[in-house]
Amino acid sequence: MIIGHLDLDAFFAAVEELEQPELRGRPLVVGGDPHGRGVVATANYEARRYGIGSAMSCAEALRRCPRAVFVHPRKGLYSTYSDAVWAAVREVVPTVERTGLDEGYLDLGEVADDFARARELAEAIQAVVRGATRLSASVGVATCKVCAKVASDRRKPGGLTVVPPGREAAFLAPFDVRLLAGVGPRAEARLLAAGVRTMGALAGLSDAELRSIAPGKVGRLLRDRARGVDARPIELGGEPVSISQEETFERDVLDRSRLHAELTTMATRVAENLTLGGRTARTITTKLRYPDFSIRSRSQTLPVGIDDGARIGELACSLLDRALADRPGAVRLVGVGVSSLEPHRQLTLLEASTEA
Repeated sequence: MIIGHLDLDAFFAAVEELEQPELRGRPLVVGGDPHGRGVVATANYEARRYGIGSAMSCAEALRRCPRAVFVHPRKGLYSTYSDAVWAAVREVVPTVERTGLDEGYLDLGEVADDFARARELAEAIQAVVRGATRLSASVGVATCKVCAKVASDRRKPGGLTVVPPGREAAFLAPFDVRLLAGVGPRAEARLLAAGVRTMGALAGLSDAELRSIAPGKVGRLLRDRARGVDARPIELGGEPVSISQEETFERDVLDRSRLHAELTTMATRVAENLTLGGRTARTITTKLRYPDFSIRSRSQTLPVGIDDGARIGELACSLLDRALADRPGAVRLVGVGVSSLEPHRQLTLLEASTEA
């Protein structure tokens, strides 16, 4: 296997900096009220220099850096950027396992025969993510998930770390056990109490020593992972959760009628995909990207699923008009997507007469 792990750098904070360029270069904390009981969701790298990190109280973050700027999370906006990132990634690597808005695993072995080619693909992924969203991503490449995830965190921001086959245990050995998948607070406390602080120390435990600290299958599983032995495959989500089409223009487009025409054409393609898959959709979403690469989306959820291209196009155009009313101007990309997918279901005569 050749597996990649992609991790967007300081994702929430990076999106806020894209949306509010005046925040760039300033210590930025995304989280709750620093004068209340808020918690840090993430911080940009300027703020991290003051020791500010995720899960810290915002009050403590303010004490460490009185000049930090605090903003409340905007999950809908982050979701929009996340979708754009993963759509770009799938253009390079079709099979991905999203484990969060800002991270996930990539099946590089599906499109790369060796690790040299996998490195090239990882670099291409970083480039397309930056090209599509101006966001920075760090990537780790290895033979297994545990190594790839640790590797993606090694050279942030914007780094790429490749762990060649046979080097897994040596690569993992110096890292803290808390970074190992499956080690929660309780397991970490027991390992530290036994003097096991690094993955290398855990990997070197004998069976008897392991039984005294973490007995049973869990202990053996953690030791295997510390040795770089991890057979977990890329997990797919099964049926698609959305279908979308988008178009990036060579030149920014202001003409509303052209934007409507583009959306109508894309809606027809989306509807064809729905029909081929025997599905309908209840949520219609229109996406816009502006010349400064900021992204906006507007959605509408219907009580009953549809698969009609004309109706999807009509709704998409209406959503475009709503978005442009909030922020007028030319756009460099438009797209239409459908979600809340359901199997297509025709009413029987009995059901139709009952519901009439």
